[in-house]
Amino acid sequence: MQKSEKERVVAELTERLQGTETLIVADYRGLTVTQIAELRGKLYEHGARFSVVKNSLTKRAAESAGVEPLLALLEGPTAIAFLESDGDPVAVAKALDEAVRTESITLKGGLLEGAEIGADDLKQLAKLPPAEMLRAQLVGAVAGPVTAIVGLFAAPMRELVGVIDARIRQLEEEGETAVAPTEEEPKAEAVPAAEEPATEETPAEEAAGEAEPEQPEEAQPQPEQESQEGEEQ
Repeated sequence: MQKSEKERVVAELTERLQGTETLIVADYRGLTVTQIAELRGKLYEHGARFSVVKNSLTKRAAESAGVEPLLALLEGPTAIAFLESDGDPVAVAKALDEAVRTESITLKGGLLEGAEIGADDLKQLAKLPPAEMLRAQLVGAVAGPVTAIVGLFAAPMRELVGVIDARIRQLEEEGETAVAPTEEEPKAEAVPAAEEPATEETPAEEAAGEAEPEQPEEAQPQPEQESQEGEEQ
């Protein structure tokens, strides 16, 4: 390959690396030319461009693009799946995982939204539901709030400001009503607190009054016993 051709390839790879945040690196040594073409077609359907690259040129492009985590993956026969902005990383991972099961390629790792991922992470990614199903679940979970938000922003700016002002006034009124009960609560608690000592002392006084006449009653039998002893003598 001539120098000019190498420079063109490096420039193209640099542009691709700068334009994507998700890519998957694989060792393609088990694939034939026909299989590579078939896999390239499958990945293209999911928004990824599958390219066989030369490690030396890709290293230069990675250094130029500032994608240093890619350098450690450039060993052996290398092919890279570059995801476009509208690509489906889950579907791409599934397609590559199917190729791995046929023992035709080996996944090395890659980048997912700019974050470095390994081969095990790619296997977990391949087990996720399709992106369409994930989007449907997400939309179903927040359909109500999203509809309300869209309605607000679809309204004219003057109406939106009016809605915000009304909401602020409502929150202020709710805050005033929430403060009032807290001031009255100590007054309501002070009444029973003053009455409780009186209710506790009354039974104690009554019990003390009832206990006093019992002492002379216990002392009365003693004279009767002495008189009975005198009669017997």
